[in-house]
Amino acid sequence: MPGFFFPHNNMTELNGRDDCKLAEGKIHKKKQKAFGADLKNYLKCMVPHMESGIKTSNSRNVMLSAEEVIQWSQSLEKLLASQSGQGVFREFLKSEFSEENIEFWLACEDYKKTNSDYLHGKAERIYEEFVQSDAIKQINIDYQMREATAKRAQDPTHTSFDEAQKTVYILMERDSYPRFLKSKAYLNLLNQLQTNTSK
Repeated sequence: MPGFFFPHNNMTELNGRDDCKLAEGKIHKKKQKAFGADLKNYLKCMVPHMESGIKTSNSRNVMLSAEEVIQWSQSLEKLLASQSGQGVFREFLKSEFSEENIEFWLACEDYKKTNSDYLHGKAERIYEEFVQSDAIKQINIDYQMREATAKRAQDPTHTSFDEAQKTVYILMERDSYPRFLKSKAYLNLLNQLQTNTSK
């Protein structure tokens, strides 16, 4: 598929060029290239044979179609409802250094489905990873919400993280999601799929 994957031997040339650009101080371009390479690698795993249908590692048949990718633009909810959409959006957020938002949101979704016996352990992990003030992947919530969430996490229920999750969702919806829809990554993917469909 033209313009989608790099042949193996060109990757070494690309890495060499990236090193030169970094040496010249063109860090922004380096970041974009790294994002492009990460996204290509991700899509290569997700969609190795775009035209013939895709088999994922769990041997389910998954087809990434132009229609599905167009649906991602209808709402953040539709984007996050798609496994492929989550992956592509996560790569985009990585390029903006804000992947903690989707990781927290997904952790909360998983947490809600957790058996009551395991809530305490999961609540502690989510709190330590995303909520506490020195968390490695600290989410952007205000002091009051951080304190309220900490309190709820000590005596966990299935709704302990709901407020914080909603805040992070709104942040992604208003901030990152509109930029994602205008990004080259999204537009190029859509264009590539539409081109394949019309062949």
